[in-house]
Amino acid sequence: MSGRRGLVEDEAEEVDGGPGLAYMPFVVMDDLLDKLKLLNYDKEFIIEHKMKPLNRHYFAIPTNPGEQFYLFTSLAAWLICKAGRQMEPPQEYDDPNSTVSSILDHLRQLGVTVDFPPSKLKAGCGEHAIFVLDRLADFALKNSNFVWKKPTYPVEDTGGDGGEVEDESELTLDKVEEEMMAEYEEQEEEEEENILHMNDLKDLNKQKEGEAWPEEILHSTTTQEEWKLELERVLPQLKVTIRSDTRDWRSHIEQMHEHREKINETLTFTDKQLDSLHSEITRSLEKIGSREKYLNSQLEPLLLEYRNLQNVAAESREQYRQASGKLVEKSHELAQISDELDRVKHEMEERGSSMTDGTPLVNVRKALTRVRQEITAMDVRIGVVEQKLLQAKLKDKSNLQRDMNAPVYNNMDMGLF
Repeated sequence: MSGRRGLVEDEAEEVDGGPGLAYMPFVVMDDLLDKLKLLNYDKEFIIEHKMKPLNRHYFAIPTNPGEQFYLFTSLAAWLICKAGRQMEPPQEYDDPNSTVSSILDHLRQLGVTVDFPPSKLKAGCGEHAIFVLDRLADFALKNSNFVWKKPTYPVEDTGGDGGEVEDESELTLDKVEEEMMAEYEEQEEEEEENILHMNDLKDLNKQKEGEAWPEEILHSTTTQEEWKLELERVLPQLKVTIRSDTRDWRSHIEQMHEHREKINETLTFTDKQLDSLHSEITRSLEKIGSREKYLNSQLEPLLLEYRNLQNVAAESREQYRQASGKLVEKSHELAQISDELDRVKHEMEERGSSMTDGTPLVNVRKALTRVRQEITAMDVRIGVVEQKLLQAKLKDKSNLQRDMNAPVYNNMDMGLF
């Protein structure tokens, strides 16, 4: 069934594109070769790059992919340079993807729409490669200010000795009518001349005396052999060929009658075929209808069972969706409980490690030792301060006693009164 469908699609494509579409690459390749000759590629490309000349179907038929791709890229680069742009000639070991991309970029910059992938040009042949080269050749001709000249037709020399001798064996319809009219006019003139007038009766005597009678002139003295020789001599000139003129209504009527006869013949045959085809199609449709009814009757229980199974499947899907929702909720709860459990475990580990570790006790002992040392230093300082205070007190006491033991002078003795 798939093979028949593919065959139908191929036939549809052939009808849409036409049977001559497959030969278009050959036609375009022929035009491309003419354009390359106008660009003088024989001397500027073939001899300079030491390439072999192209034939009329070089890029249309795949022969050697490597050679064709290298020649395609080299020719495209040469045409791009001829079009007024810069592109280095590709080498034999360059990356094909980069070379093709560069060519297509230049083609897009020239204003050409490229609607095919670059992989189509890797083969170096085919309609896409010919399309690229043809458009580049057009731009190269435009850049070289090439102009197509009007064709010059040779002048036909109908007169003179050097002209062509007209073939008298082929006569046109107009010529035949002119000759017939000329003969008819000559016959009328001869009939008018044969009519005897009053003055002609006087000339009869003269004709009897000096000229022969008309009966004697009409008598033929030519032999049969001479007639045959004359007939063979003038036979080619007696052949009349009437050339058909498209503007002549006679040919149109004849063509219409011929076409009508052919249409009637074809219509009779076609009617028979269409009637037979209609009858076959009708029988086939009846068979298909009866077979469809039989299949419907046979498949009705299966269809009911299928509908029931679809309903059961829909209920199962709903239950599964609800269970999935609950499962997601429980999964979130489990994740929270797991996090809480990990936190509690971490706290228990920290407390256990702090209870079994002797480092805090050592630190306490060191702190106590340091406190004792500081207390001892403070005691020493306190003793020194107390000693200095005692000395100060003793010094003050001695000074007080000395002041108390000093003599008291009477003011009267001093002559104050």
